[in-house]
Amino acid sequence: MKIAHIEQIPIALPFAKRYDNHAGRMRNYDLDQHLVIKVIADNALIGYGDYEDNPNPLPQDQIDALIGTNPFDYLQNNLHMALGMALYDLMGKHLDIPAYKLMGQKVRDAAPCAAWTRPCPPDVFASEIARAAEAGYRVFKMHSDARYDVLEQTRAAEKIAPAGFKLHWDLNHNRTLGTVLPIVTELEKSPIVGFIEDPLPWTDIDGWRTLRQKIKLPLVMHVPQLGGIQEVVHGVADIYMIGGRIGDTLTSGFAYGKANIQCLIQQCGNTLMKALTLHQAAVLPTASAHILNIDDQFESDITEQIPVVEGFSRVPEGPGLGVEIDEKALAEAAARAHMP
Repeated sequence: MKIAHIEQIPIALPFAKRYDNHAGRMRNYDLDQHLVIKVIADNALIGYGDYEDNPNPLPQDQIDALIGTNPFDYLQNNLHMALGMALYDLMGKHLDIPAYKLMGQKVRDAAPCAAWTRPCPPDVFASEIARAAEAGYRVFKMHSDARYDVLEQTRAAEKIAPAGFKLHWDLNHNRTLGTVLPIVTELEKSPIVGFIEDPLPWTDIDGWRTLRQKIKLPLVMHVPQLGGIQEVVHGVADIYMIGGRIGDTLTSGFAYGKANIQCLIQQCGNTLMKALTLHQAAVLPTASAHILNIDDQFESDITEQIPVVEGFSRVPEGPGLGVEIDEKALAEAAARAHMP
């Protein structure tokens, strides 16, 4: 099997109806922009990929370099995410196996999933918690924002959240220890706060260690800037966030597994990205924290969305990524104008 043709298709996905207002559009204006890549083999099989975080088409010379090559030359690839996952989708379909079998030994059948939204006032946040719980989620990630009080937002969520529901607060790695310690100390009193991400700048190693000693909530470090090993040696966090290029994500995930340190996969895209993330979580030994995608932001997708049941989504077992593309929906998404 050789790669015969590669198509790059910029698309716009329709936002969920709850964002159909001025505030919703202002909060989410750019998340509808994605790049879909189709890798077509000389045996007519097609692999699909999608990425939101970098929706710009690749330079043509990078595409041309893959034509005529074997997709299996790109195991553990560090290509653009949409292209990288399309290759895994194609390889799995060729062998009639799920993509995780090309990544490692399966250790779990399902992974916990977190809902998400961009910053909003307490009343809107409470409504987001309600919709997430109704959709089956049991974890919700939220970024702090200078316009809103995290404690007020948390109290609003407490009134809505069902038993066992947890908030994942991302504090944006821009505070000092003296500023963030009182905030986290108060958040720790809430029965629904379960995770604190990036409370301090990445460079404040001593601050991270001090905070970790003083609180019981698990600290999440997003993409360690020293590569992860140094942060583990210094004991700065309980959970390390990984994601991005496929080869790097798998390498980091297996390294954290050897260290018996929990990792959390965050990757932005649609249902295709969620499928890839579930395949990675299936084989990484300590990737038992919730996965984070943004597939819950859209009213519809170019494939059927993967359901969340009691907080978990199952790893797809079909060939490749294990989700079927609706070519009609893809064409409609390609013709749809981006939100201005």
